[in-house]
Amino acid sequence: MRSRASFLFIGAIVGALGAAALFFLGLVPQIGVVFGGIFGGCFALLTRFRATTPGAGLLWGLSFSFLLWLAGPAGILPKFMSNTPMGMLDMARAHFAELVGYLLLFGAPLGLVLGAFSAKKPAAHSNARPFSLSRALVAGGLAGIVGGWAFGQWMEKAHFFPLIAGLVGSASPGLGKSLHFLFAVIIGATFGLLFQRDVRGYGSSAGWGLAYGIFWWFLGPLTLKSLLEVQKPDWSLAHGQELFGSLIGHIVYGLIVGIIYAALDKLWVGFFIDSDPINRQPEGPGSRVLLSLGRGAVAGLVGGLVFWPQIVAVDGLHWIARLAGGTSPTLGLMVHLAISIAIGAGYGVLFERESPDWGAAIGWGMLYGITWWFVGTLTLFPIWLGASFTWTTAAAAAALSSLLGHLLYGAVTACVFLLLERRHQDWMRVDPRYAVRLARIQRPLGTAAPALWFFALGLGVLLPILLS
Repeated sequence: MRSRASFLFIGAIVGALGAAALFFLGLVPQIGVVFGGIFGGCFALLTRFRATTPGAGLLWGLSFSFLLWLAGPAGILPKFMSNTPMGMLDMARAHFAELVGYLLLFGAPLGLVLGAFSAKKPAAHSNARPFSLSRALVAGGLAGIVGGWAFGQWMEKAHFFPLIAGLVGSASPGLGKSLHFLFAVIIGATFGLLFQRDVRGYGSSAGWGLAYGIFWWFLGPLTLKSLLEVQKPDWSLAHGQELFGSLIGHIVYGLIVGIIYAALDKLWVGFFIDSDPINRQPEGPGSRVLLSLGRGAVAGLVGGLVFWPQIVAVDGLHWIARLAGGTSPTLGLMVHLAISIAIGAGYGVLFERESPDWGAAIGWGMLYGITWWFVGTLTLFPIWLGASFTWTTAAAAAALSSLLGHLLYGAVTACVFLLLERRHQDWMRVDPRYAVRLARIQRPLGTAAPALWFFALGLGVLLPILLS
């Protein structure tokens, strides 16, 4: 009872302080401070057993504040429920500044503070490993360097490095590049600090990276850059539209950080933790990867067939055929299915044994689908056609017609993969070592994965629409 009261009190105080900051910025009325305390207390009670780490708390807080924005300033949920959706996007665009404020001043502090307050020892879960500070900093920092290099390709093209150097009163591209990599290392290291206990596989780690990249777009270019230049942050929709390319860059950066971090984390654990005979697996890594590739390829083929009518509806087969140097719709279909199989195989490797049920499969699948809309349609597809990737609002607006198809492809692919994976798991359960391994990778009941899906998918879909 005492712990519950303390949690409620902290949530109410932090929520009221966040709402007070929004009031001073003119984003909420004075009564909003009272509601901020009430909502902060409610959030504390609802997530007492879920915001168990700062990283989990951050995602729950961001999702909660995003939901409050949808229900309040944006007016999307009330209009949707009353069957009067006309104009709701215009309403959301008009309150874009409130979205930034809700996320950064209310949701993020609330989640981080409550997550830090209620952080449990790793021993509380039998399948959790002790937190390692050195592992988080080294793996996260190296992952940040790789992600920073990829993001830097666009920044160099867009001549952003002199703007970064302007933070210290210079215009040198070299100094700007050095500062960019410094920031990339810091963001990567904090990713490891926040989400080390949430990483289970490459796919889920990439999902956490995607969400973290979106969060840093709000925190970095939209906010900290202006503060470091001793200016008031510009949270207007117009400024967000100007920085749309940076949004995609942060998403790509986050995805790379997540995947690289997962790889380095697995290497670290394999060398220093699991290198004993007790933890040997019933299947060799080679056979396990091949089986996952095969199941993912079949699932991707089914997903591609489901995606096919949507591509036909927007007359997209001839554009896909250009990837192979032709224009025939038949050739376009063949290329489309081949790409679908390859992407499905990638899902199999990245999300192996990640989904315990159909709901989780749909969540991870849709996240994988929207990832390929950003990485494939807006980035790799133009490069394959001999052009350069164009992270602009115009390019996003032209590609919005395929966004729903990517989400559907991801959900179908994930569900078919889970169906095939379960058939194999039923056969493998005769080996007692298999049950032990499943227990180690199973997520605890308080996982922040649902918050990740809501935040990343919601903003991943909404931001390109609002900013286009």
